[in-house]
Order: sequence, then structure tokens, then C-alpha cells
Amino acid sequence: MTNFTPFDVADYLDNDEAIVAYLTGALEDPDPNAFLVAVKTVARSRGMTQLAKDTGLGRTSLYKALSPGSKPRYETVMKVVRALGVNLYAELSHT
Repeated sequence: MTNFTPFDVADYLDNDEAIVAYLTGALEDPDPNAFLVAVKTVARSRGMTQLAKDTGLGRTSLYKALSPGSKPRYETVMKVVRALGVNLYAELSHT
């Protein structure tokens, strides 16, 4: 019998380029929860404790704010994204 460990994308977000590509893909998903899940996954890959310190938010608050179905404040999401060292910007769609 072969034992497999569950796949966790956070294990593969080990460089800035991978993180940016992952978040960009999540932003392209029409499901608004996709981006929150992606930010939470990146946060876990970087360390929630450190992120809580960097944002001034509690770990529990971070987990709640980034959970699917939650409605975090824009300010909270931007604090987290900035603490992760990511910039978000708009781009003209070519569709």
C-alpha cells in the first residue's frame, strides 16, 4: 500500500515568481473566493504568525478574513497583500 501526503500548493510557493503567478491566476477566476483562498495559501506559505505581526492583525482574524465565503474589508485584504510584498494593479483587457 502506498501512502501519499495530501497535495498542498503552499509547499510549492517558494519564490516570488510562483506567488505572483498563483495570485494572478486566482484573480482571473470568476469566483471571488478563489482570490481569498489564494491569499490565504500564500500567507500560510510565508507563515501566518509573521504575517499577523506584519499586518497588525491577529492570526485568528487573518484565518477568518481569508476563509471562503467571508467578506473581508478592502483595507484588510490590502494590508495582507502588501505585507506579502505584492502589488495589485489593473490592466486593460484584450478580450
